[in-house]
Amino acid sequence: MGNNKDLQERKVKVIARGQGNAYPIYVKEAKNAELWDVEGNRFIDFGTGIAVCNTGHSHPKIIEAVKSQVEKFSHTCVMVNPYEVAVELAEKLTKIAPGESDKKAIFVTTGAEAVENCVKIARAHTKRRGVIAFNGGFHGRTNLTMGLTGKIAPYKHEFGPFPGEIYHLPYPTSINGTTVQDSLKALKNLFKVDILPTDTAAIIVEPIQGEGGFYQTPKELLQELRAICDEHGICLILDEIQTGFARTGKMFNTEYSGIEPDLMTMAKGIAGGYPIAAVVGKSEIMDSPIPGGLGGTYGGSPVACAAALAVLEIIEEEDLINRSNQIGEIFNTRLNELKAKYPALISDVRNQGAMIALELMKDGNPEDANAELTKAITAKAAEYGLILLACGFNSNVIRFLPALTISDDIANEGLDKFTELFESLVQN
Repeated sequence: MGNNKDLQERKVKVIARGQGNAYPIYVKEAKNAELWDVEGNRFIDFGTGIAVCNTGHSHPKIIEAVKSQVEKFSHTCVMVNPYEVAVELAEKLTKIAPGESDKKAIFVTTGAEAVENCVKIARAHTKRRGVIAFNGGFHGRTNLTMGLTGKIAPYKHEFGPFPGEIYHLPYPTSINGTTVQDSLKALKNLFKVDILPTDTAAIIVEPIQGEGGFYQTPKELLQELRAICDEHGICLILDEIQTGFARTGKMFNTEYSGIEPDLMTMAKGIAGGYPIAAVVGKSEIMDSPIPGGLGGTYGGSPVACAAALAVLEIIEEEDLINRSNQIGEIFNTRLNELKAKYPALISDVRNQGAMIALELMKDGNPEDANAELTKAITAKAAEYGLILLACGFNSNVIRFLPALTISDDIANEGLDKFTELFESLVQN
């Protein structure tokens, strides 16, 4: 096994530059909230593979579930010869999804596929074409989902043209000065200028914008969108790919709003690192496509289904919903202490459970995004034994996505390292 430098050189020669890597650190072993590279260096992981390993790396219950399934069989295709683990997982997901309506599920492999299938299902159900999304939203890297994503670089740059009949609305945040009423006024205008409600199949929104900067979608907006969709027969899609599975102090973030989506996406934290995604929605809507209209060869992998069932057990047995809120409090306290010390550089600390953001500015001006400092922090993080991720419409947000199984000691150790890292950059 080579060292990090050698492996990075090998990687650059054979993997296209578009699939870049944030860190030239090659993992040899990972356990709970820590990982070790091929050179034996230890890192505290505040990214968890972009909110995938909510249950930590290498949870023994997931390992056992996967081993047990692999010993039986690894693939038959759920559309050819189905299996009980897929049925059981669908039963559980339809039960825990928000709302009282009867629900059904489908399985695919990636979050982007889940989003695309939501659009397909909504169009089949409504017999309409238009889809409305929000500025700053992120829904994937396939052609359709890039069209829905509300940010050009790096996700959409040079990849067009994108599908037609996709429209974007301003997303409400206090920092950019956009209110819920601004968003609703823009929607009303859209219905007059670009597309009628009767031609609109779906509105899609993240309950918390992920790549957009960890902004919580106001409850009032979600409730108004629900009412508008009900009035006009439009499907409301909630994209819970990054927010689901106890990440935000609820099983799904939609629960904070009190609404029931027509369709919702699930991925990332669903299976502890095994590739599976799902669409769950109201039965009468989910059944709109004809047999064979939905699916994929690897969708609903039996191995990934087994892992997902283990994840649901771990969330319940280890009370990870409450633990998510406890972790959020630790980070919120520590990061606000840093904000109080550097009020001209940190414009905001926000969290919903263990989905935590630190937004950076220049000279006390929240409208002057400090993307340079953000980039410097993530670039230097490995030197301090940290894995950190950035995000934000203006690329000025450090996002923290710790494992929900992280101990207080490891969380605080990582935050100590982050403080040292931050101060090393701003005091020089």
